[in-house]
Amino acid sequence: MKETQTYDGFTPEERAAMKERAKELKTSARRGSRGAKADTEGEVLAKIAEMPEADRALAERIHALVRAEAPGLVPKLWYGMPAYARDGKVVCFFQSAQKFKSRYATLGFNDAARLDEGGMWPTAFALTEPTAADEELIGALIRRAVG
Repeated sequence: MKETQTYDGFTPEERAAMKERAKELKTSARRGSRGAKADTEGEVLAKIAEMPEADRALAERIHALVRAEAPGLVPKLWYGMPAYARDGKVVCFFQSAQKFKSRYATLGFNDAARLDEGGMWPTAFALTEPTAADEELIGALIRRAVG
């Protein structure tokens, strides 16, 4: 008899991400009015430091690019991922390959990013080993996203 695989809802990785998001929201609520002054960058750097080496190297590079190209964006955790927000809304984020057991990391942009062009445009980019030219493109995307 052949076993069939059934869909059981959220994957363990998705459930973990939702739990991380709930924890982030509770932490933010506890901070209250001092939330804007909290060391959210320290939290992002700590999360990056926990990543496996390949993801960590990419995340560190993306973090440095975002901080250089868009210093007005606030680093924060979003579903347990390093993210960068403007006025509380996530503009872009880094998703490690390990996060959802993917074969590549991702640099994603949310609808707060100003990347709109025509009727269709990319909002996520796979990252493996970005070259200098790729980093130049990433920098341009980040600048445009906060434009």
